[in-house]
Amino acid sequence: MASLILHHYPTSPWAEVLRLALGLKGLDYGSVEVPATLPKDELAVLTGGYARTPVLQSGADIFCDTAAAIDALETLHPDPTLFPAPLGQGHRLLAQQAQGPAFSAAVGAAIGDLPTEGLEAFWADREKRFGLKPAGMKAAAPHLAAQFQAHLALLDASLSDGRAYLGGPAAGHADLAHYQLLWFQGVRTGGDLSALVADRPHLGAWATRVSEIGHGRPTAISADEAIAVASGAEPTIRGIVDPASGFEAGQIVWVSQEGCQDAPTKGRLAVLTDRRISLLREHPRVGTVAVHFPRFGQIVRPA
Repeated sequence: MASLILHHYPTSPWAEVLRLALGLKGLDYGSVEVPATLPKDELAVLTGGYARTPVLQSGADIFCDTAAAIDALETLHPDPTLFPAPLGQGHRLLAQQAQGPAFSAAVGAAIGDLPTEGLEAFWADREKRFGLKPAGMKAAAPHLAAQFQAHLALLDASLSDGRAYLGGPAAGHADLAHYQLLWFQGVRTGGDLSALVADRPHLGAWATRVSEIGHGRPTAISADEAIAVASGAEPTIRGIVDPASGFEAGQIVWVSQEGCQDAPTKGRLAVLTDRRISLLREHPRVGTVAVHFPRFGQIVRPA
């Protein structure tokens, strides 16, 4: 079985970032399809409650949030890099711009006018977890769609100097993060992005190049198989608990995500720096696993 396992569902925009990252690196990996809505009981065995998508697994190391997973991929498989020159580590900040208002605008443009009939479970899940209500999304949709168009115009202008990718001649993390905003619009149109790029030739050519990276070599596996992999492995811990953080190594803490009402993850604090959080936690089905988060966007509190 492949050493990497991706837990995701087909229409997840942030999972598309990781699928493309795995494709850019030309990797084999196991693919576990998780539900798009709660409950996600099998995933919780590994994460302890984290339920966003995607989650990347390497043995008994569970990487929650795309940022943590990108770092894990770069550490485990550094070539080809997700941070190519000349932009290098600047890809991180540029990729981060695809979050926040840009992502909200993309979501509004893509699903703001979705009906409630037949999608009751989806809307109930998104309202409970993220506060998204159908009526509110519908009212905001025209504004969010206009904001998304403005973001696309900025991307097209950034590519107008003839560069192949946002950071230069090679694709990197920034390209994958911004491409998923366009890709998500295509979920409802069978992948047809022609209306978005019709008057933006630089953006259209770039989107085609990014899409051609592909998704690597996935092999479908079950959640039980992924859990068995974790059970047969030992977690890896790299780093320290920063003494200035106010926390101590081995302290029992909760980690939750800003802007989300999902259950927090409880565990023994093993790493806490300005970049990373790692918890050690136990479950009867897996033994000990390490659950890793990026520091940005997480709330840490004593248990």
